[in-house]
Amino acid sequence: MGAAFFYHLTRRPLEDTLPVLLGRARQAGWRVEVRGTDQARMAWLDERLWLGPDDEFLAHGLAGGAHDGDQPVLLTCAPQAANAPHCVMAVNGAEVAPDEVAALERVCILFDGHDESAVSHARGQWAALTAHGCAAQYWSEESGRWEKKAEKA
Repeated sequence: MGAAFFYHLTRRPLEDTLPVLLGRARQAGWRVEVRGTDQARMAWLDERLWLGPDDEFLAHGLAGGAHDGDQPVLLTCAPQAANAPHCVMAVNGAEVAPDEVAALERVCILFDGHDESAVSHARGQWAALTAHGCAAQYWSEESGRWEKKAEKA
């Protein structure tokens, strides 16, 4: 049974934090679905991931291609990506269901701490997932480094 990790972004933006988390997930051997809510935003993230340093190359694809099922990281707006992920990273308010948390190794919910609607939405996701028995952790970078601020088993 997996867990939902909530990442409250206050110091670094999504486009800087996401590659770090994706790298760690790939080191664990996980296939990853990055789930968003807006196709244009996902295309923008796709471009940003290609601009990373050569020594940190992160193989990935934008959903809708001929090889979606082969992608180690697939950016999509549709749940249940074709790449059979072990981990879902939800961005920009994308929804994750409790049964997905239970079935996956991990769910990561990244949200912008400077956007009150994003913070409110993440609080609602925390409440909904933990009410259904999902384990959850809340991580904040407010101090300058990532610290676990809350956990519910």
